[in-house]
Amino acid sequence: MVATPIGNLEDMTYRAVRILGSVDVIACEDTRHTMQLLSHYGIKKRLIACHAHNESESAKGILELLDGGMNIAYCSDAGTPGVSDPGARLVEAVRKDGKHRVIPVPGASASVALVSVAGNIGKSFTFEGFLSPKKGRRTSRLEALFSQGNAFIIYESPFRILKTLEDVKAVSSSCRIILGRELTKAYEEIITGCPDEVISVLKAKDRIKGEFAVLVVPEANDDNTEEDPEPEA
Repeated sequence: MVATPIGNLEDMTYRAVRILGSVDVIACEDTRHTMQLLSHYGIKKRLIACHAHNESESAKGILELLDGGMNIAYCSDAGTPGVSDPGARLVEAVRKDGKHRVIPVPGASASVALVSVAGNIGKSFTFEGFLSPKKGRRTSRLEALFSQGNAFIIYESPFRILKTLEDVKAVSSSCRIILGRELTKAYEEIITGCPDEVISVLKAKDRIKGEFAVLVVPEANDDNTEEDPEPEA
């Protein structure tokens, strides 16, 4: 399972390039997108489409290739497979089959990249990914996330980002937000503040573009600097 860049191609690891160049077949979310990445690194391989709409069926064909002695890499369009991306069903199928190893090749992840520039967010965070597009479900899920008291990360499209931030504000207008837009890309932008402040910055733009990762820190967690207790004798 090979992580690929979320934007900047220089974030590809040496190991990932070596693995993609050495396997027999590469299964991927979008063959056209992966072809561009491979071309950048001068890699030519047979590609198999394995995306959200055909993952279970594609996994059967991948298992047949594994049974035939082939080594196969899987990569989603950007970031780490299985993290708001396809890959989980394929892993489950291979593990259930029980005859082949599943090996992680770690690398870029928008959620971890955002946490690294967030400052203090407390000791833990919840990765939520994309919320439901239905307002009622979205609001109830946000309320549940806030009730846990931990920071949480959501992903959002440019078409719904303002609505989602308004929903966050409705649940907690005093929370802290660290918003990453187009992380690692040429127009990367990180906006911080309370919901009103972040919403104002976005509304001032002529057009909202890009993909968003949003880290929400409940007010009570903002200054959570409690250290680990001293070990007892």
